[in-house]
Order: sequence, then structure tokens, then C-alpha cells
Amino acid sequence: MASGNIFQQVELPEQKPDSDGALFPAVLSPISNADFTSTAKLNGFEEAIKAHKPWLESLLQKRGAILFRGFPVSSTSDMNDVVEAFGFPEAFYVGGRASRTKILGRIYTTNEAPQDKTIPFHHEMAYVPDYPSKLFFFCEEAPGSGGETPIVLSHIIYDKMKEKHPDFVAKLEEHGLTYTKIMSDEDLPSSFTGSGWKSAYMTDDKNVAEERAAKLGTKLEWMGNSVKTITGPVPGIRFDKGSQRKTWFNSLANSYGGPANAEIYDDSRSIEFGNGEPLSDSAMKDCLRILEEECVAIPWKKGDVMLVNNLMVLHSRRPLIKPPRRILVSLCK
Repeated sequence: MASGNIFQQVELPEQKPDSDGALFPAVLSPISNADFTSTAKLNGFEEAIKAHKPWLESLLQKRGAILFRGFPVSSTSDMNDVVEAFGFPEAFYVGGRASRTKILGRIYTTNEAPQDKTIPFHHEMAYVPDYPSKLFFFCEEAPGSGGETPIVLSHIIYDKMKEKHPDFVAKLEEHGLTYTKIMSDEDLPSSFTGSGWKSAYMTDDKNVAEERAAKLGTKLEWMGNSVKTITGPVPGIRFDKGSQRKTWFNSLANSYGGPANAEIYDDSRSIEFGNGEPLSDSAMKDCLRILEEECVAIPWKKGDVMLVNNLMVLHSRRPLIKPPRRILVSLCK
């Protein structure tokens, strides 16, 4: 391959074959005599990224995610340089539901909800029309135990759900989904969808918030200093042109708080079909089970960088068992 003298593909026990037989995700490490081993400067890795970007993008499109392991990325500044080396435009988190903080440049905290809590599977910002197409995750501090970021190929979930619950999927394709969320004016760090409206719309002006929400297809209904956001109907299934496959592109698993998902019940948010019908609990129970069965959860190592195609792959977070853990993120168009 074009990058054969720079990157080598390695195998990890957690990887799984995709529907074409290729291991998911792709895992790249430096060859033993590369100029950017752990003792070398970061710029060797950056130059390799720039030199082999077409191949890396092709690999990302084929495999859905790439884990870079063993490269000299040790700080937030290093990670920002890596993101810049790829050259993808920045995607801003306007309308986002999670509490997160800008650290440096294009690097942000991941969801700031308590790390002992699960964050269910989702495509990033699937509830708005202007969602990121790529995500970078960076492990600045590896977890002592737990705290993985499981990923799963979205087209596999679509195929298995269509086989198991064809009527549910047909309604999803025909009607889409409507997301409802009540936001206060302040962030609620205890919730994984705890962003307040001021943070979500990056303003403390209600009129500006309404304008920004409208551009994202969201209606705001004010309730004093809080607001009810109504988004949709938006597609629950999308066709990914790159892979030529239908994908399970939604936030069903982390928005549905019915009996099958009682762990995340929260009466400040709800989800239904776009025609107003409630979701089937039996279908959601199977959906959650399939997501767990099909996912890959590779334990983080310090310095890991994971590039995810957000159009193809859902991600989640497992509870942290033994601290510390610090995973950072960058969103790209």
C-alpha cells in the first residue's frame, strides 16, 4: 500500500470482522524503523499524515474508524496539531446536548457527565441537520479500568433491526423522529444531555437562541428561564453515499427512556416517531441488545488517537471503574 513504509496495520484481540470481512476498526501503529517513534518529535507524525492523507481518508471510508496507537501524541497541544495536520474543517457544537468545555484550539472535553455513568450509543448530533462528519478522540490519561469508548458500524445495526423489526424500521424510514428536550439556563453536569440552552446556542440572548435553533430545525418554547426544544421530524435512517449503505443514524438509544432503557430515564427529554406515535419497547430492547453485541470496545492507552467516521459509526461510553480517565474530542466537517 502507498503508506507501507510509514504506517503498519496491526491486529488487536477486540477487533471484529465487518460485513466484508475486514477488521473493525483499522488499527495503525508506526513501523519499527519509522522516524516518528515514541522518542521522536511529533512533527514526523504530522508530516506522515499530510503525505498519506488520501490513503488515510480511503481507509476511514472503508473501515469506519481508525485507531492510531504508539505515535508521539502526549498532550492537548500535540492533539490539536494532529487535528490540524488532517486539515478537516472544524464543526462547531451549536445545538449540542452535552456539557463540554473548550480546552485548546479545536480540542474539547468529551461529555462531562459523571464518568461512572453509561452514555448510550449515538451518532454525534444526529438530531440536527448540520452534524459533524468526523470525530477525533484522544486519550490524554488512560483509565485505570473501564471507561472504554465502544464503537459499532451503523449499517450493521440497520440490517439487523430491519430483519428483526421490519415494521419499526419502516416507520422510522417513513416518519423519522421527533426529539424533545427541556433545557435550563445553566448546565446540569449530572446528566449526559445536561447542556443548558445558553451553552447549547452559545448566547444568553433568547432571540439569538431562537434564531440559531431555527437554523437547526428546532423550535423553542420558553418556560421562564428554561426552554422546551422540539426538533424534527428528522431522519432516523440515512443513506451514506460514501459506503452506499443505509445507516442507523439517530440518537434513539440515548434519548429513549422507556422500560427497555430505564437506566437513563429522564422526564426532561423524550423521543417519538415523527408522526407522534410512541416507540415500541420491544424493538428498543432488541436495538440496545444488538448494539452491545455488535460493538467493539478497545481499552484506551495513553496517546491513543481514534478517528471516527460519524456517518458510519455510532459510539458510546462505558462506566469508569477505576480513575483516572481523560478523553478529549474534536469535531470536524
